[in-house]
Amino acid sequence: MTDGSQLNEVERDALREVANIGAGHAATALSQMTDRTIMINVPEVNVRELDEVAELLGPPDTVVVAVLMHMMGDLTGRTAVILPHAAAQTLCDLLLRRPQGTTSDFGAMEESSIKETGNILTSAYLTALSDFMGMMLVPSVPSMVTDYVGAVLTAAHLNFARERDVVFCVDTAFRVEGASEVLQGEFLLLPDSVSLSAIFDAIRLA
Repeated sequence: MTDGSQLNEVERDALREVANIGAGHAATALSQMTDRTIMINVPEVNVRELDEVAELLGPPDTVVVAVLMHMMGDLTGRTAVILPHAAAQTLCDLLLRRPQGTTSDFGAMEESSIKETGNILTSAYLTALSDFMGMMLVPSVPSMVTDYVGAVLTAAHLNFARERDVVFCVDTAFRVEGASEVLQGEFLLLPDSVSLSAIFDAIRLA
């Protein structure tokens, strides 16, 4: 199977540009939703096999919050927005306009705000990829899980995931007005094999 090590620097730059466009759209939407200035930086885009992704997210017993969605349309696959547990709590406080440190558990309101953030981010990234490829890409309704990172990256959550599946990993850093620190997260795109080939072909023709 084709892997990311075969991409040259120009092709990697094309991927990063798509991610930056998506991040810009997501930041605008989140800023409008929260009435706060929110900037999303994309410091790095990695293309890895699934069994290598966990090392980007921390030890296997790291607790994370993940928003999972299907990618539908002309291409199919899965997406995941993964946030460290503490970052998800801080994000909830900011989205719900509460003092930092308020969120301890993820109730219905907190879960809704995290899922909406994941939905906005995923939709923005898929729209940027859709425009780049000239194809229709549509996200499904989001679901949210809180679990160890090792568990989130298993077939139980990702359905068709196998160790050698190729994953597009977009580092996603939220800079939120009023937050004392940058909130780090990761956006993962796991295309099926046919969609993966289509994405690589589009990148190489860019």
